[in-house]
Amino acid sequence: MTTGTEQARIALDPFVGDLDGESARLRAAGPLAAVELPGGVPVWAVTRHAEAKALLTDPRLVKDINVWGAWQRGEIAPDWPLIGLANPGRSMLTVDGADHRRMRVLVAQALTPRRVEQMRERIQKLTQDLLDALPVDGESVDLKAAFAYPLPMYVIADLMGIDEAELPRLKVLFEKFFSTQTPPAEVIATLTELAGIMAATVAAKRAAPGDDLTSALILASEDGDHLTDEEIVSTLQLMVAAGHETTISLIVNAVVNLSTHPEQRAAVLAGEVDWSSVVEETLRWSTPTSHVLIRFATEDVQVGDKVLPAGDALIVSYAAIGRDEDAHGPSAGEFDVTRESGNRHISFGHGPHVCPGAALSRLEAGVALPALYVRFPGLDLAVPASELRNKPVVTQNDLFELPVRLNP
Repeated sequence: MTTGTEQARIALDPFVGDLDGESARLRAAGPLAAVELPGGVPVWAVTRHAEAKALLTDPRLVKDINVWGAWQRGEIAPDWPLIGLANPGRSMLTVDGADHRRMRVLVAQALTPRRVEQMRERIQKLTQDLLDALPVDGESVDLKAAFAYPLPMYVIADLMGIDEAELPRLKVLFEKFFSTQTPPAEVIATLTELAGIMAATVAAKRAAPGDDLTSALILASEDGDHLTDEEIVSTLQLMVAAGHETTISLIVNAVVNLSTHPEQRAAVLAGEVDWSSVVEETLRWSTPTSHVLIRFATEDVQVGDKVLPAGDALIVSYAAIGRDEDAHGPSAGEFDVTRESGNRHISFGHGPHVCPGAALSRLEAGVALPALYVRFPGLDLAVPASELRNKPVVTQNDLFELPVRLNP
């Protein structure tokens, strides 16, 4: 049995130069790996499917940052670049137990399956408008900037009732929010400005409610209980952050995967494989969220032959988990849209804190990808896949750009 003092730590690369190699090293370290986040912050990572499912439902792992020994001792700087993910404010994503159940019930009243499905027509219209605007002259185009980014941003703005005039500034702020390279002097200012935009949205919807999720969150009630403005602002900020970033990477990664596996792309375009299989295998093999921050152990927790000590922090390494051979067989390291275990991934989380926006992300990708390839069946990368570069975001599997040739 080992603890953090006896295992060499794997430092996560802040520039994400080789996510696949790093994930393989994490899996090789066992189901519980000692790692170091950018900024020299020591944490643990769960790297295997079965152990992750167990830990994600273990009540001894909580979201309360005050449980974190390093935080209590003042070892985590308030301007640490990832502090917005470790301590993002009070929302259903950051509380546990009865508080979480209360908030989840209220949010579920607002984010209903019906509300998500009602977005389909709007997603289809946005998709067609963005496709119409793409060049068709065979020159290289950045598909991320022209298609994969704006679609989920417009969708999430529509869903939440955010003024579209705020989207350019939100793009800048969320890039700083996720980046490990944000200067310390800008970290707190970024978090403050983001919260201010969300607070202004909430105030506007209190004054004039509309048919949007923010208004629904304000109006949600259970036995006379309502979400506070603080809870709505934090929930709104995290849902906007997760809601657009995950879908951007899902669309981008699916295009890369199909481009680098032309025989599978041909099977999909021939109708031999459903697009939902492309979405699920992309979520597993090149998950949009590489590492999720952060849970804290209220007592010692046995994980395999190691112990996660009380007061230590745990991240969930989905990039490693998705290729766990114990869950997906000896071919787990291969992209395969015919894989029967593809829908068993946990890339949207598991347990009480499973991602509330999973259905919306699947819907967007399920509309966008087939429409893209119907319009441009000859779409292919404009550069070798080896030249694609990840952004310096340790929590997201996110490319700087996606140069393609559309070849209608």
